[in-house]
Amino acid sequence: MNANVAITHLQPANQWTEWPMQLSPLRAVIATQIRTDERTALTQLAATIQAHHIDRPETQQLAAELVQGLKNHRHHSAQANLIQDLLQTYTLSSAEGVALMCLAESLLRIPDAATRDVLIRDKICARDWRTHLGSSQSILVNAATWGLILTGRVIGSTQTESALHGKPLQRALKTGTEPLIRRAMAVAMQVMGHQFVAGQTIAKATRHAATNEAKGYRYSYDMLGEAAMTDADAARYYTAYEQAIEHIGATAQGANVIERPGISIKLSALHPRYSRAQKTRVITELYPKLRQLTLLAQTHNIGINIDAEETDRLELSLDLLEQLCWEPALANFNGIGFVIQAYQKRCPYVVDWLVDLAHKTRHRLMIRLVKGAYWDTEIKRAQVDGHSDYPVYTQKAHTDVSYLVCAEKLLAAGPAIYPQFATHNAQTVAAIVHLAGPDQYTTGQYEFQCLHGMGEALYDPVVQGQLTAIGARPCRIYAPVGAHETLLAYLVRRLLENGANTSFINQVADKTIPIESLIKDPRQTVLKQLNAHPASDMKHPKIPLPVDILGPNRVNSAGLDLSDEATLLAIGEALNAQSSQPESAPVRIASSAAMTPQRRWLLVVNPANHAQRVGEVELATPADVDTAFAAATESQTAWVSVPPAERARMLETAADLMSEQCHALMALLMREAGKTASNAIAEVREAVDFLRYDAAQIKAGFDNATHRPLGTVVCISPWNFPLAIFTGQIAASLAAGNTVIAKPAEQTPLIASRAVEILYQAGIPTSALQLLNGDGETIGAALVKHPAVAGVVFTGSTAVARHIQATLANRLGADGQPIPLIAETGGQNAMIVDSSALTEQVVADVLSSAFDSAGQRCSALRLLCIQRDVAAQTIEMLKGAMAALQTGDPTRLSTDVGPVIDASAKRAIDMHIESLRDAGCTVTQTDLSVDAQQGAFVPPTLIEIPNLHALEHEVFGPVCHVIQYDRAALPALIDQINALGFGLTMGLHTRSDATIEMVKRKAAVGNLYINRNQVGAVVGVQPFGGEGLSGTGPKAGGPLYLYRLLAQRPDTEINRIITPALNNGIDLKGPTGEHNQYRCAARAHILCLADDSEDLMAQTRAVLAIGGTPIWPTERLELTGELARDLVGQLIGCDDWAAPDARFDLVLLNGSKQQALHVQQVLARKTGAIVGLWRGEPGARQIPLERLVIERSVSNNTTASGGNTSLMRL
Repeated sequence: MNANVAITHLQPANQWTEWPMQLSPLRAVIATQIRTDERTALTQLAATIQAHHIDRPETQQLAAELVQGLKNHRHHSAQANLIQDLLQTYTLSSAEGVALMCLAESLLRIPDAATRDVLIRDKICARDWRTHLGSSQSILVNAATWGLILTGRVIGSTQTESALHGKPLQRALKTGTEPLIRRAMAVAMQVMGHQFVAGQTIAKATRHAATNEAKGYRYSYDMLGEAAMTDADAARYYTAYEQAIEHIGATAQGANVIERPGISIKLSALHPRYSRAQKTRVITELYPKLRQLTLLAQTHNIGINIDAEETDRLELSLDLLEQLCWEPALANFNGIGFVIQAYQKRCPYVVDWLVDLAHKTRHRLMIRLVKGAYWDTEIKRAQVDGHSDYPVYTQKAHTDVSYLVCAEKLLAAGPAIYPQFATHNAQTVAAIVHLAGPDQYTTGQYEFQCLHGMGEALYDPVVQGQLTAIGARPCRIYAPVGAHETLLAYLVRRLLENGANTSFINQVADKTIPIESLIKDPRQTVLKQLNAHPASDMKHPKIPLPVDILGPNRVNSAGLDLSDEATLLAIGEALNAQSSQPESAPVRIASSAAMTPQRRWLLVVNPANHAQRVGEVELATPADVDTAFAAATESQTAWVSVPPAERARMLETAADLMSEQCHALMALLMREAGKTASNAIAEVREAVDFLRYDAAQIKAGFDNATHRPLGTVVCISPWNFPLAIFTGQIAASLAAGNTVIAKPAEQTPLIASRAVEILYQAGIPTSALQLLNGDGETIGAALVKHPAVAGVVFTGSTAVARHIQATLANRLGADGQPIPLIAETGGQNAMIVDSSALTEQVVADVLSSAFDSAGQRCSALRLLCIQRDVAAQTIEMLKGAMAALQTGDPTRLSTDVGPVIDASAKRAIDMHIESLRDAGCTVTQTDLSVDAQQGAFVPPTLIEIPNLHALEHEVFGPVCHVIQYDRAALPALIDQINALGFGLTMGLHTRSDATIEMVKRKAAVGNLYINRNQVGAVVGVQPFGGEGLSGTGPKAGGPLYLYRLLAQRPDTEINRIITPALNNGIDLKGPTGEHNQYRCAARAHILCLADDSEDLMAQTRAVLAIGGTPIWPTERLELTGELARDLVGQLIGCDDWAAPDARFDLVLLNGSKQQALHVQQVLARKTGAIVGLWRGEPGARQIPLERLVIERSVSNNTTASGGNTSLMRL
């Protein structure tokens, strides 16, 4: 076949994906099988299993012999035995095992002694090492356990620096002990490194290999390192591969490419943007590197294997492999290799395609079959992204069967494929020997492979021909090469593999598991499962499908896979349809009088290209405001009488409709709001989540007799989330039984109009939901000051929120209560990074937190605080990763950062950047793409500032400010961040539990994110909202939100939520590998006002009961002597609470309407945060508990140390 014909599908086609999407029949099958359900996949596998291969006596006998050999080996290998005993003693099912894994992952990279000591104290002192004493027969392991017990006692008595003050003996003990402990732990980690890494350089590794090569082993070397973050990383990895190939080739022995050592390469190490979205760059920039390395390997006649990576990269790797196989200069080279993963459900179909490719290109491809090393990552990714199913099997036996089916396919391919079976499972080895024919082995037929430090004990008798029934078989050792600081991620994967409950390596070391259990044929197990449970979906019972991770009452929203060609085609068609048929957004009022010719229409343009018309919007008039309120008031009785279950059904129907129209909604978001594809998907999902969350909440216990709405609620939404926040505000208000008048942002009325259409289609009456388009100064202001408004829900700037507060302060509601205002505003959001954090994780999270959505998120990172010890390297990598970002038209799949919303926003951001540049700050900006000249683009910008005083106001765009701090100054730094007044989000990157607890205790923020990015809060999983200048609460997507939209509700429901949240917090359901917790805390300072002394005392005791501090007007303090001497010392007096500088977080008032109006107006004149008011009639003693607390959400990435131990323990 002509090479040009073979790769026609790699030629550019259109702007959206930049590459055509037609697939060959075999590739199309691969694409369709990625997330097939587990039962279907297993049924397909079962159809290929030949009955005579199952439970063959000779196979089981060989497997038993291998297992017995492994057990015998444990008595003769001191170091391997020690390592395995340690792993067996400290399994991942114990806190101590997880602590040691965390130490292994991070200790070697921490540059400063102080942080290393804190981490050691963290992981050693707080664990119960005594429970492991005597659990191993190894004297060395028990000695190590005694050492850990004593270490914990020594440093546990002085766990903090402050605890040492005034204790000279303990201080001396600590001073003398910690350096020794630090050194001992580092040595222990290096010992583990030696176990799993062949050498720190390729020269040392090849010398180390000589001993095993003399036994008959072959080698494949892997240069340690994960995915490149920067072009500099990619260049360094390329050089390492190039030098390794040269050295391996110069020292290699063997007659042919099969007998000689080889090398494995990771394509993600050769390019910082190795993904389907960046296919143009990958093909044009990475392929030449891959070609050159392969040509160099050909020169030395050594094999080169393209290593397996995450699922979403497979198709791209297949593209590159295909292009490589058609390369004329490689026509006669049989050293091209590729790694496939049996845990992927599509693996058998990948084998079919590889065999076909080998035949067509006349190569004998070296195919390494592995079970897969990213299983826990794939499970979590599918859950987070809302996919229909998992791309991998959820049970080990299912992967084992897939492995054997694929092995049989590879063996049947004959001269087209050289199979390389990588496994540490004795049963798998025995099964493959007999699948291939134990008496028919020929040189070059196949080989086994194992990992350095993990498989030699299994394969020694195989390689040396010491088994009873078969001759020698070749085995190649996969040998990582690199310095100890580069082995961390690899080391953790090996620890996970050794420590997983279902791991053969783990189980063979367990003396309680009989050999018969270790050598069970998985094919027999799966066939029995299929027959015994015909209705079962066959997935692991403890791993719910992505759709079910939120529990039985709510469905997880469906996401899209942007590496799937069919999905990309559907989005492209939606973009074409949207561009050919502009949208219109009429005013929507439920009244015939609403038809007025005086309204104007305005064009809506694309922020990425101001010359491109997206649609047009009809502007409401002030007269429309009165008409809309009249219609809403008239329909209130009818809407409130709709049963909650029926309202819930309408919201769920709307959610389903939004999901069905996802592609069209995405296209509109991309053009009207400048959203990238991934941002657009996330926004549709969030809108769907709001609808379903609110529906679930009212179905769970709302009753029209006890849950009475406010009346007509005005919802004013922002342009940065014009679908999600718009829908969320409306859904909550409607769910509570209120009628709604919605005003979308001036910049994004089209997507709001589409959302309203969907809600109407779902059954929401037009009288219950009306839409008024217009600007804030006229329509927004008129809505807020209308006498019929019963509540306002607002998201936007702090200044506008204060203006709304001032407007509402001039009156009370019909029930004499303050009109509720729910305001979510901005934030000066910080991320704190200490020296224990993994730089690559930090950089990835900074990129998404600061620059995703062009920085136009309330939660976006504005201030990056890096411990000085690691600041230089972190900033260098961050700048390199920023340079790899693509800023431009979001209707290109390759775009990472789109436009800011309009020219006005761009001017404000540019002025800020230039002012700091003029002040002498170092400013780093990325390049803009050619198509970014027609719109409002600001390139991702990093500004190094001397201190926090340089931040005078929030900058709403892709600008991240950086400061450095000293470790000892971390508590003071948090105080300074709190003093900025905002309290929305904070990120924290650390491996130290003590640091996490300190930040949780001190940080005054609504959402704290630990070892992850700080954007993208999921409804009901990370309830979102801040405090101080960042908003009033309650949290959107949280359990209290709907209650603020009610005029009457049972107190018992609120108490059931808040009481546990105040005590230990409430764990929320969400994806695996995360711990999401909802907590409440007392508002710190609450002003108590009442004429009646008993009312004042009731307020005070309510505040004290939840841990707050009551503030009294000074003149009332005398009452403590008369009524409650126990309150002395628990109160704060305030001389003039109405003074502008008087600070408190809430006002409790038992008083008249006139008094309430006065208090409201005083509060509206204050600067700073919006302060709420609760009013009760004199004598009313039931103070709503939710008004006394603030809400907090903490989201902790529990996989930060490299693996999901909770999954691996299943």
